Amino acid sequence: MIKIENRILRDQDKFWCGCVFHPTDAIEDPWGRRILDRVSIDGAIDTVRIYSMFEDIAYTDAQGNLCYDFRLSDLRLDYMLEKGYDLVIAYAGIPDCIASSTDNKCSIAKGKTRYKGKMWNTSPPKDYALWEELCYEYTKHNIERYGIETVSKWKCQCFNEPDVKSFWLSELDPCDNEPRLREYCKLYDHFQRGVRRASEKIPVGGPAFGGVGGIKEFFGGFLKYIRENDLKLDFVTEHKYSVGFHLVRDKKGFIDVGNMIRKHEEIEETVRENGFGDLPIIMDEWGMVTHGFCNIEECPDMICRETEVFSAFYVRMIRRFLDCANPPKELMICLSGQHEMEQDFTGFRNFFTLNFIKKPIYNAHVLASRLKEKLIDVNVEDDCISLIPTTDGKGRYSVLLAYSADNGDISLPDKTEQVVFDDDVSDKTVTLFCIDRENTNPYRLFEREKMTVPSEEQILALRREGELKPLTVQQGREPLTLKLTANCTYLITVE
Repeated sequence: MIKIENRILRDQDKFWCGCVFHPTDAIEDPWGRRILDRVSIDGAIDTVRIYSMFEDIAYTDAQGNLCYDFRLSDLRLDYMLEKGYDLVIAYAGIPDCIASSTDNKCSIAKGKTRYKGKMWNTSPPKDYALWEELCYEYTKHNIERYGIETVSKWKCQCFNEPDVKSFWLSELDPCDNEPRLREYCKLYDHFQRGVRRASEKIPVGGPAFGGVGGIKEFFGGFLKYIRENDLKLDFVTEHKYSVGFHLVRDKKGFIDVGNMIRKHEEIEETVRENGFGDLPIIMDEWGMVTHGFCNIEECPDMICRETEVFSAFYVRMIRRFLDCANPPKELMICLSGQHEMEQDFTGFRNFFTLNFIKKPIYNAHVLASRLKEKLIDVNVEDDCISLIPTTDGKGRYSVLLAYSADNGDISLPDKTEQVVFDDDVSDKTVTLFCIDRENTNPYRLFEREKMTVPSEEQILALRREGELKPLTVQQGREPLTLKLTANCTYLITVE
């Protein structure tokens, strides 16, 4: 039996409702807006991380002067604000016109280039004063267009994964961390100078740490530089994946929620050791497995991104973070790879399939967004049951539950559990939503029906399957019985 207590533990921000929208330049395209429109309507996400995409903004004139064209950037930011999203903006993309070299570029995609034929220049600026000026002009423009009251609510971070060779100094050995750190510290220094010249009110942070460079070495080295040079740092950013794609592909690793928690706690410890106390930690990119642009073509096990395994992983991860001393201030799932789909259910890292069929991981975000503002106590004896009980303090409840192991084990035995509330809910309506192998799971329907290339009729059926529908609506006086199967997710609401 699962007993939901009526004791409020604390007010709880919904830090789990964020995403990284890749590619950023899909914001101006119909397919990108279709995704963002749907997410906004459903309320699944409140905070979105995007790139500034300086390569679309900066250029030099015939005399070699640095010039700016903000039209594409304005188009993207206008749209995101219109949809009500809070923003984390990565000041990223070294434009060729200020780079020290144009020879070192990466695609960071499944195809030969990034979206729209672009590449990522991994070289540092030829003059860091130019980078500072770019950061200043971009920030100043945004303040002039949107107002300091709006822009000061954004979080502005410097670059993306500077410890990863695909983004920074790609000509160096992957393990050559010292020069990467040294040059990144310069980049951050001039970034924060440029932003602060525009306004001291705008939160700045970094390093969008990918985890390759070593927590103590690269991340700790960055914090040491900030402290010794008395630079502005309002938050730190980390990227976390439970396992590397190559380890899964080579059968040397497996998904593990525990890895997410352990890595975050190491980051937290390093922040404290370097004298930054309870500085906010933002996980501005996370995923179950790295390499969003790799799918079942490279590793059949990536089908887990299409199934109930991912949705249960997400809920279990939230619960584990809630039990941390200092959980992330934001959890932002990475949606990279979504522009490279050629068919449905191929294991890319996104919310919707090619034919705009909702995946379990998306619906899990929708369910998690419906949690209330106050976390309450619960009595659960089974370690495989992750429960997030919430209330508004006025007799309404939302309880999110997942039945899963840290490693997504699909062989967990079926079981039945009863849920009871300490409060008298006999006069209230209890509604139950479910994601499991049989419910709200388009891929499993695709699998059961042995579909290959879905017809129009089958696509409609798969879309219907992806819609959240009440499994049960009943009066609170009736016992609530849950059938738990491996990696199932439930939302219970009491209204």
